[in-house]
Amino acid sequence: MQAPRFRWHIVVFLAPAVLVYTAVMIFPLFNTLRLALYSEIENVRVFVGLDNFKSLFGDPLWSKQFWNALGNNFWFFCIHMLVQNPIGIALAAMLSHPRLRFAALYRSAIFIPTILSFVIVGFAWKLILSPIWGIAPSMLKAVGLRSLFAPWLGKEDYALTALSLVSVWQFVGIPMMLIYAALLSIPDEILEAGEIDGITGMSSFWKIKLPLILPSIGIISILTFVGNFNAFDLIYTAQGALAGPDFSTDILGTFMYRTFFGFQLQLGDPNMGSAIASAMFAIILIGVCFYLFAIQTRMRRYQL
Repeated sequence: MQAPRFRWHIVVFLAPAVLVYTAVMIFPLFNTLRLALYSEIENVRVFVGLDNFKSLFGDPLWSKQFWNALGNNFWFFCIHMLVQNPIGIALAAMLSHPRLRFAALYRSAIFIPTILSFVIVGFAWKLILSPIWGIAPSMLKAVGLRSLFAPWLGKEDYALTALSLVSVWQFVGIPMMLIYAALLSIPDEILEAGEIDGITGMSSFWKIKLPLILPSIGIISILTFVGNFNAFDLIYTAQGALAGPDFSTDILGTFMYRTFFGFQLQLGDPNMGSAIASAMFAIILIGVCFYLFAIQTRMRRYQL
């Protein structure tokens, strides 16, 4: 029996993409991990092993900022999981209804903020929520709710939540479109069989559609987790590199930026910045593996 021939054309077509990905992603990743193992001592780069990580997790000078940023990152992620994704699923369910008119217009209107620049979104909402010249106080006053307004971006207890909801407004179109595509891919025969058995309306969504789109929901959860831990632009645009007030909106991205490049009177430390980036990579990797395991377990239970 003749052995199958090696398909060299596959290698030829994949090689450019692999080279670009290696140069842009793989090499910087390993270089960051390498930098985290060194330190500058009297302008000389010295190998220190895991000392940078020990300082990051144990030294009060670094650990307080790190754990504060990590906690804020998790809160940022929770807001998106509990608000953005359920709203996206609900919008997708409504827009996929065959009798809904102007569904394409609604989809476009909801998805447009997703393609806007972070800079535009950050500055626009900073102006909207401003207690001095923003339109939010006037809008609440027009409906008799002026007393509910507060300078949310200026209060430590509310600033991060307010920015999280702004991010939800901008990116709710992504889970909506992914779930919408998953709902459209459900065969009509399954839905018709459910109708014959008397499963219609909301019952059809909970008992038929939702179990079938669980893999898509799992993928959206992973994308949300990775995207929120890489969040930086919105916080930096709205609150600056110091992530005020009093670091209440500081996340790992802004913490790494200040450490790596320096800010104001603080000198940059590329080695500690690389240690923070490596810790972020490890957290994201562990989180993604956990999500994949949870999704696989849930799917096995569903099949059983």
